[in-house]
Amino acid sequence: MKLSKLVIAAAVVAAGASSIATSAFAQAKEQFFPLLSYRTGPYAPNGVPWANGKQDYIKMINARDGGINGVKLTFEECETGYATDRGVECYERLKGKPGVALFDPQATGITFALTEKAPVDKIPLMTLGYGLSVAQDGQAFKWNFPFMGSYWTGADILIQHIGKGAGGMDKLKGKKIALVYHDSPFGKEPIPLLQERAKMHGFELQMLPVTAPGVEQKATWLQVRQSRPDYVLLWGWGVMNSTALKEAQATGFPRDKLYGVWWAGAEPDVRDVGEGAKGYHALALNGYGTQSKVIQDILKHVHDKSQGTGPKDEVGSVLYTRGVIIQMLAVESVRRAQERFGKGKVMTGEQVRWGMENLALDQKKLDAMGFGGVMRPLSTSCADHMGSTWARVHSWDGSKWNFSSDWYQADDQIIKPMVKAGADKYLADKKMTRRDAADCQS
Repeated sequence: MKLSKLVIAAAVVAAGASSIATSAFAQAKEQFFPLLSYRTGPYAPNGVPWANGKQDYIKMINARDGGINGVKLTFEECETGYATDRGVECYERLKGKPGVALFDPQATGITFALTEKAPVDKIPLMTLGYGLSVAQDGQAFKWNFPFMGSYWTGADILIQHIGKGAGGMDKLKGKKIALVYHDSPFGKEPIPLLQERAKMHGFELQMLPVTAPGVEQKATWLQVRQSRPDYVLLWGWGVMNSTALKEAQATGFPRDKLYGVWWAGAEPDVRDVGEGAKGYHALALNGYGTQSKVIQDILKHVHDKSQGTGPKDEVGSVLYTRGVIIQMLAVESVRRAQERFGKGKVMTGEQVRWGMENLALDQKKLDAMGFGGVMRPLSTSCADHMGSTWARVHSWDGSKWNFSSDWYQADDQIIKPMVKAGADKYLADKKMTRRDAADCQS
């Protein structure tokens, strides 16, 4: 009898241990994506579709593929309201979650605040189309990845496009270009590039800061009316963009001489202005619409199953699609890391960082993934954490966006020396040195 009880007790203990191990294994098979967002406040109209695209892509990968080689994807959203202090709080709260892959701060100010925290915590930062322009230099900024472009590449492409429209870059001499910008790290970031281009081509650069969030711009556009620039560049975000377009209309500034950054070229920026924004141009980092295979897969596996994060009619919009691209690059960074560190395993932030630094998404691979027509190929390395510096221009016809240019590539002859000089200064200020060949392989 005693022996029988001992056997039963041992079996119970073993079953309990097995249950605990199974539970731990299940937990360990989850890759966690912290999602910083802003669904409230003056930046919400732009922040919401961006955030929804990221969530829907995670849901689609789980539903269609079962995760990444059997590793389920999980996420938790944290509201920042686009405020730097709240963004840092979200980071501190979520960085310790099991299986954390990377952070997409979704704000240049938050990126600045996290840049020195990331190396300590060994968690990479993805800043697609925003953040620190000098972070393109991966030998100086090991943990920052400004995929697909920076505000220097964006500003450079806009000047190229304006010069082409004027009949050549030499035709910019004597012209006046005004920069109406969000008075924040985001809005100030393109200034060094524009100053360099102004020096090269002989145009006058007028800088007009707008106090955040940008709902009051009458004084700014009075200055525009008085100074009569030939072109205006709009470096805005959220409610600032539609306000600027309304003020441009009210002061009679020609909308076809107004050019926005890629964060001022989405549906929420022009929807309320409608015909009043007709002729307005903006940079486009990515394609959009519902025709691509990836968007069709999201509709099929997520929205048709009533699992969509937001309304179905926003799927395929400009910022929604950008959110999808961001999350795809995060997923592919994990997949790339698994190729080196173990297929079907949960990756650490350090391993994901290696994956981000060794992405190779050529056109064939993008087509196979359903991203044909959505983005350009992207290839990163230790020296280049951007991977692509291409963008197009699209124009608002009063009811919809239409591409109005071919692809432009930012001019490396201008940008690379600026990036290196900025990165060298950062390293000198921080008393740090460039990564060596061995570190690039780590």
